[in-house]
Amino acid sequence: MEGSKILLAGGEGEIVEKKSRFIATIRPIACEEEAAAFLAEIRKKYWDARHHCSAFVLGERGDLTRCSDDGEPSGTAGRPMLDVLTGEGLTNCCAIVTRYFGGTLLGTGGLVRAYGGAVREGLRHCTAVTCIAGVRFLISADYTDLGRVQYILGEEEVTTENTEYTDKVLITALLPADKADRVRKKLMDGTGGRVKPEESGTPLLGEQNGKYIVLP
Repeated sequence: MEGSKILLAGGEGEIVEKKSRFIATIRPIACEEEAAAFLAEIRKKYWDARHHCSAFVLGERGDLTRCSDDGEPSGTAGRPMLDVLTGEGLTNCCAIVTRYFGGTLLGTGGLVRAYGGAVREGLRHCTAVTCIAGVRFLISADYTDLGRVQYILGEEEVTTENTEYTDKVLITALLPADKADRVRKKLMDGTGGRVKPEESGTPLLGEQNGKYIVLP
C-alpha cells in the first residue's frame, strides 16, 4: 500500500440543492463484502429515502472500482461520486450518497454537481493519510547521550513512539524507511558510536498532525 492514500476515519456531510437533501456517508473498507454491508446499513438507517447511490475504490493502485446510480439517470450519480474519490487519489474507501427528493427535478448537470459535491463535502469530515514505508528503531542510550539523541530525532522529525527510563533510556521511534540510514549514521556519529539503533520491524506509516502513526 506504499504511496496509497487511505482513510483513517470516515465522515458524513450534507448539501441541499433545490430542497433535495444529499447526505454523503464515507467509510474505509477492505473488501467488496464490507462495501455491501455498509450500503445495507445506510439503506436501513435512511429507509425512507428515494436513492442510495454508491461508489467504492479498492486495491493498492485503486484498480477495483464500482459505482451505482440506484435509479437516478445513468451516469449522473455513481460515476461523479467515483470521480471525486479517484480524483483525491483515495483507495479502500466507499461513499454512499442518500437523496431525499425535494420535489424539483435537477436535470442531468444538476445531479452530477450535487452527487459529486456531496462526496466532496463528506470528505471534508474524513481523515485521510498517505501510506509510507516505515522503520521502527529501538534506541538504547546512556543518560549522558540523551540530550544529543533527542536533538537529532527532533531535527530529523522522527516520531517517538515510547520511552522507557531504567538504568538506560530505551526509545522506540518511527520514521520513513528512506530516512533510516541517515538517522542511524547521525545518531552513531553524534554519540561517538555509543548509540547504535536496532531495527525492529518495518510498519506501514501515515503522517497525522506532524507525527508518524502505524497504520492497521
